[in-house]
This record gives sequence, C-alpha cells and structure tokens, in this order.
Amino acid sequence: MISIGYFSIIGMLSHVVFIYITWTAMQSVNVEPFVRKNKVTEARILLIFISIVIGTGVSRFVLDIIQWSQDLIYLF
Repeated sequence: MISIGYFSIIGMLSHVVFIYITWTAMQSVNVEPFVRKNKVTEARILLIFISIVIGTGVSRFVLDIIQWSQDLIYLF
C-alpha cells in the first residue's frame, strides 16, 4: 500500500513539473499576431489550458512508461 502512495506523490509532482515545463516552453511562442485587440487575458487563459493539456499528456506518458517497465518483471 505504501508503494501506491509513493506512486501518487510521484504522479502529482510529475504533472506539476511537466505543466511548468510546457508553460515555460510556450512562453517562447509568439502568439501576438493571433490575438485580437483587448483579448490578451483570454489568450493567456487559453495558453494556460493548452499548457495543462500538453503537460498532463506528457506526464501521463512518462508515468505509463515507468509503470510498464516495472510490470516487465511479471512477464518472465
């Protein structure tokens, strides 16, 4: 049961770290040409949501790879 708790903590930290990495990477993208005047706040919120979606997807992928690699011992 303790390993489930550790995996939960690792999962939460992984999500936060990958969302932050995605957010910092998206800061280098110039979205100014796509934003209407007086809609800067909405564009930032959209970037936050896109960062959450991409960061969570990457984190889920990494966590799945870790889980699958741990499950390989049951194959043999």
